[in-house]
Amino acid sequence: MKGRKRLRSAVSLCLAVLLALTLAVEPARAIGFGEFTIADEREMGDKFAVLIRAQFPFVEDPEILGYVRALTERLVRQMPAQPWTVDVNIIQNNAINAFAGPGGHLYVFTGLLLSFQHESEVAGVMAHELAHVAQRHLAQRIETSQLLAPLTILGILAGIFLGKGGAAAAYGAQAAQASAILAYTRDNEREADQVGLNYLAAAGFPPEGMAGAFEILRRKQWMRGGSIPAYLTTHPGLDERIGYITDRIHRMPPEVADRADNDARFLRVQTLLRARYSDPDTALSYFSQAAEPGGCMNALGKAIVYDRQNKVNQASEEFAKALACGNSDPLVLREAGRFAFERGRFEEAGPLLQKAVLLNPKDFIGLFFYSRLLAQTEQMERAIEYMQRISRELPEDPEVRYWLGRLQGQAGNVFQGHLQLAYAELYANHKKKIAFHLDEAKRLARTAEDKKAVEDFEAALKAREEFW
Repeated sequence: MKGRKRLRSAVSLCLAVLLALTLAVEPARAIGFGEFTIADEREMGDKFAVLIRAQFPFVEDPEILGYVRALTERLVRQMPAQPWTVDVNIIQNNAINAFAGPGGHLYVFTGLLLSFQHESEVAGVMAHELAHVAQRHLAQRIETSQLLAPLTILGILAGIFLGKGGAAAAYGAQAAQASAILAYTRDNEREADQVGLNYLAAAGFPPEGMAGAFEILRRKQWMRGGSIPAYLTTHPGLDERIGYITDRIHRMPPEVADRADNDARFLRVQTLLRARYSDPDTALSYFSQAAEPGGCMNALGKAIVYDRQNKVNQASEEFAKALACGNSDPLVLREAGRFAFERGRFEEAGPLLQKAVLLNPKDFIGLFFYSRLLAQTEQMERAIEYMQRISRELPEDPEVRYWLGRLQGQAGNVFQGHLQLAYAELYANHKKKIAFHLDEAKRLARTAEDKKAVEDFEAALKAREEFW
């Protein structure tokens, strides 16, 4: 649940994946022209999701993830029926990036969420990506790739979407050529802009958000050089895209074209993202220069940053300010309770976390710390029950699995203790630490249910090993 300290650069991922895939001999059938079916794309999408999750830390905070998913769902409702459920996740990385992989898997980077000024700008980028999904642009590109092995395609796609598609050239002309073929065409990008703008307007967002997003990307590109992914800035160029999008908006009815932004929840999510996941010194400078430095959310942001910096007294002061004006806000209660718990102030943490969970039962971070608090007071049965509930909702969160394993072991269920710790090491990509817990779980498995649980783990391990 804490941001995993293993951020890898996009270029490292691309080079590692492409090297492994270029050298590997894959027995699975290659994909030829006209053979890439819905079933093929669904299977490739599931593998792509494993590849991305194996390489990057994800943001699982329900305050943030729930917001992005709700925003995306508004857009999805404007799309024609899809053969899969669109799945959206947030990658903890400073890149200004978002992309749609095969099979309806969408990803947005924290850097993109923090770079925009309005909710409609985020929605504009997501609408563009959903248009690629609806028009099956990626499937069309894969069909033209001719006789490439599926895993090779996945590696090259990872390079393209992460902004380093040109790295394929380092591994030979064939990989470089395939990278060029798989990239979206100019017509693909123009169609995604036009269809995406339809989704954006139909979902009730200010359509100006798409033009605003591209304008920010253009400005960031000029300031940072090549840090903006190529797929967002070419085919056609940003100037041309802003031009034809703006022209279409001007021809919309005034009640649509002139919609006002409603950014209250977006700014709340930005506060949490900036405080919890960005550079603490940069975040503190931002909060100190805010238009309302004494506001509840601003106090909460500073409190979280001071906590990360281990400045306990300053954090306590800011949490007190946030609670003074937000003592019925489940996010403020959760973060203040989390702070008190991690400082060992259990009597203070208990009421805060309990109230936070009662006000927002879907806040699994609040429930996570409340479960651990119950374990501290020897209410082990309830603690395990809550941690199991969290694990069902966040099955690939290594910290949840770790604590579930510890709680199970303390309660005497040593088999489940080792099994859950094996999952924790798997999802943290600690390859060398898995074997011990897996061997212990195998040794302790007694029932058919236990043995089936071990088999399920081995299947999950095999799926991830494919990309290690």
